[in-house]
Amino acid sequence: MGRGPRHTETDGGNVSGSNSGPKAKATQVVTAGRRKEWTQGIVNPPVWRASTILYEDVEEMRANGRRDTHHRLFYGRRGTPTQWALADALTQLEPGAEATFLYPSGVAAISAALLSVLSPGDELLLPDSAYEPTTAFAGGMLKRFGIATRTYDPMIGAGIAELIGENTRAVFLESPGSLTFEVQDVPAIVAVAKEHGLVTLLDNTWATPLLFPAIEKGIDLSILACTKYVVGHSDVMLGSVTATKEFWPRLRATSFQLGQTVGPDDAWLGSRGLRTMATRLKQHGESALRVAKWLKGRPEVARVLHPALDDCPGSAFFHRDFAGGSGLFSIVLDGCGDAERVAMIDALELFGIGFSWGGYESLALPIDPEKLRKVVPWETEGPAIRLHIGLEDPDDLIADLERGLQCVRPNR
Repeated sequence: MGRGPRHTETDGGNVSGSNSGPKAKATQVVTAGRRKEWTQGIVNPPVWRASTILYEDVEEMRANGRRDTHHRLFYGRRGTPTQWALADALTQLEPGAEATFLYPSGVAAISAALLSVLSPGDELLLPDSAYEPTTAFAGGMLKRFGIATRTYDPMIGAGIAELIGENTRAVFLESPGSLTFEVQDVPAIVAVAKEHGLVTLLDNTWATPLLFPAIEKGIDLSILACTKYVVGHSDVMLGSVTATKEFWPRLRATSFQLGQTVGPDDAWLGSRGLRTMATRLKQHGESALRVAKWLKGRPEVARVLHPALDDCPGSAFFHRDFAGGSGLFSIVLDGCGDAERVAMIDALELFGIGFSWGGYESLALPIDPEKLRKVVPWETEGPAIRLHIGLEDPDDLIADLERGLQCVRPNR
């Protein structure tokens, strides 16, 4: 029988072997989170389902309760090796991170992260391009708890210093922005935040740590909707927050108090998806850029909002800070109305119509950013469509889009 990768546990929770040292991201997604004591020689960490954990006697139970239960069986809600394997793997993908907590959805991860660093009377700075549920949480529960939110232009960069008030405690970033894909100057914003003692949180779902190592770039809390590229198969709801050493205790305590936990079957599927994420993400990115460049040359399309294209806001920051692109971007149709947009989407055969993204299948969704903006008005030449480019052959996707575009200007 052949021997698999050797894995040993270190004090920092990282995995190392006889050839330990920096490894490529594609290698890390395969090897991370596979400690020998969790796998017992099995390639994939098994599914440990548990609520009650039994002890030999009362003294053992009491002693275990007095110790740190991180990576230690205590009670099912605190996790088993199935959840720990995925959390540990995500931590290892973020150089400089302390640990990761898993959540039943990306929105749950965003909510817990914000609640861990904000208190009544505090103020949050939130980009105008943020994911709609993030904005809704800020204007809903945070507002009810006496936490104010100030919305800012995502392209503000170091100018964010002018918005910082006496009660400002945290800056939330999402780069690229939801729907409209503005790339923020994360290093500039982080530098200002650190100068003023503010916490920084980043929704890094679009890029994942493979394309943008958020903690290494100075972010304090890096958030993923693992539902997307980590899982990769459109069959699990899952979220994560990876934190620095300073903010990990607050994140963990808040999450425990909220009763946040992830089922072992979902965590297992997340770990399985993670192993192929580097390969999938590379294909998503290459195909998306090819399709985006083709769409840019179409007369029916006024704009293509893809961070790698030079006319996308913040494209220079993308080329400076990111290792590549993923499969999600938007287009703005030229001079038509919603009826034509709907006809185009309905005519597509290879693009599904549905929420979420990050799976192997391509998706098309009508979007209306103008309804969400508070600070920077969304001025558009026509209706917009968000596209997720899946793992189908890009030539087939282009042919499908070409047929669909005939519905926009059939006589052109």
